[in-house]
Amino acid sequence: MSEKSSSSGSEEDVDPESGQPVELGGVLSKWTNYIHGWQDRWVVLKNNTLSYYKSEDEREYGCRGSLCLSKAVITPHEFDECRFDISVNDSVWYLRAEDPEHRLQWIESIELHKAESGYGSETSLRRHGSMLSLTSAASALSATSTSSFKKGHRLREKLAEMETFRDILCRQVDTLQKYFDSCADVSKDEFQRDRVVEEDEEEFPTRPDAGEYNHNNNGSKEKLFSPASPKGMNGIDFKGEAITFKATTAGILSTLSHCIELMVKREDSWQKRLDKELEKRRRIEDAYKSAMNELKKKSHYGGPDYEEGPNSLINEDEFFDAVEAALDRQDKIEEQWGFFLFCSLFFSLSIFLSAVQPHSHSSSLSSVELVSASDDIHRFSAQVEEMVQNHMTYSLQDMGGDANWQLVIEEGEMKVYRREVEENGIVLDPLKATHSVKGVTGHEVCHYFWDTDVRLDWETTIENFNVVESLSDNAVIVYQTHKRVWPASQRDVLYLSAIRKILATNENDPDTWLVCNFSVEHDKALPTNRCVRAKINVAMICQTLVSPPEGDKEISRDNILCKITYVANVNPGGWAPASVLRAVAKREYPKFLKRFTSYVQDKTAGKPILF
Repeated sequence: MSEKSSSSGSEEDVDPESGQPVELGGVLSKWTNYIHGWQDRWVVLKNNTLSYYKSEDEREYGCRGSLCLSKAVITPHEFDECRFDISVNDSVWYLRAEDPEHRLQWIESIELHKAESGYGSETSLRRHGSMLSLTSAASALSATSTSSFKKGHRLREKLAEMETFRDILCRQVDTLQKYFDSCADVSKDEFQRDRVVEEDEEEFPTRPDAGEYNHNNNGSKEKLFSPASPKGMNGIDFKGEAITFKATTAGILSTLSHCIELMVKREDSWQKRLDKELEKRRRIEDAYKSAMNELKKKSHYGGPDYEEGPNSLINEDEFFDAVEAALDRQDKIEEQWGFFLFCSLFFSLSIFLSAVQPHSHSSSLSSVELVSASDDIHRFSAQVEEMVQNHMTYSLQDMGGDANWQLVIEEGEMKVYRREVEENGIVLDPLKATHSVKGVTGHEVCHYFWDTDVRLDWETTIENFNVVESLSDNAVIVYQTHKRVWPASQRDVLYLSAIRKILATNENDPDTWLVCNFSVEHDKALPTNRCVRAKINVAMICQTLVSPPEGDKEISRDNILCKITYVANVNPGGWAPASVLRAVAKREYPKFLKRFTSYVQDKTAGKPILF
């Protein structure tokens, strides 16, 4: 996987002209699903939005998905230094960069875009201004106040009364202030007058009341200085104003008491409503958290954190159950496909039996010549010869005396043995199966097992298959990927496949054919991070046993029996639990042998015998 950033995203900074973070674009691996796994996608970070395209050339056709980063949560993976996850609510993107440096660059750029988004950022405040928030707040407050007091008419009336009392009280305070100012002026004048009178009395002593009255011509007396009248000062009725002031303050106090009483009652009512709303909110939040947890389990169950790996979140029992469920689904599909295949074979057989040349050889079978080691020369010839010799020496040995071999399956003529072997925690159990099939020869069985033209007709576990190189007419290098069984990682294998006739050492030896498949390396099929590369060393050895026919009859398929010995040494790689690997092997190998031998019997039925 390679990653390249666009020129606009080469620097993690803010554009000085627009004040916005710069655009970033490049190739990231995105987790698609558990079938296709990680896929390279062109990812673009622009305007607080993360979008992805199938490739850079397809940007003009529109993005395949996008995320708004305002509320996104960016989580660097705990163990994978190149991976980071972006989640928005229940949507999660699993992304992998080319290396930790590129991951850091992407995370910092995303965080920068996220920080500059929404109303909480400095850029946003400069862009929108503060008056919008004030206007919104005022509108919200006005709407709240109106809705709150629709049912509170009495409180509004009392508040209106208090406004009236306040106006009256202000006028009364002004009036009283004027009166007090007048009183202060009168007191000052009287003080000056009394001082002048005292000075005169000291010079001209008189009777105590002589100076206080003026004698008129008619003999009556009047005071020289009449006392100031409260009502006479600027026409203010002090007594009336005082009574009114007292009444106003009493009214204010009464209204305030009434308001406080109403507020207390409304406070109790609102408190009860608030308690109910808080309780309702608590229940909703609990339900939301529970639903989100369940949703995360369901929606992300199948994500990269739950697939096979050293830090997988799925335990061994869940792993086993998931594999079993996936294999059961495959079995149902195979059953449906098997019925279709049976109908097709039946139709083909009918046409064949009606042909005018019943003894002609199949073209595909006739293309396989009898070969020996000297006839099959290529750069891997020495390895092939070594593998053939080892299998002929050890694979045909009887296992009765070896206590390490365990009989795990016995169904009729078929027996499957296993020897438990682990290396560095990886299951490397050798498997050996023996089977006897009537009506077919060893040559026919090995041909259909080796021939790449018919491989997909009987092998249902293969997803992709291609011949990397043809070494000779009887040896090829094959690359194939197997269908993924979630949560196990997808496996691929690169192997050399050779077919060989084993020359008999004496006339009593049965006719023997062998196909050996063993892992090799090739520049055209290098390992990738999408699949776990498995290593194999497999052989199918087929011996043809012929029982003499009665009288002068020709040998028919009723007189032949093929004894099959199948050995498999497989290193699956990865981190699948040992119990799961052994259970799958125990389940799938017998099915494979029965499926393959049934296919060979159907293909050879009614055809000439090929020894």
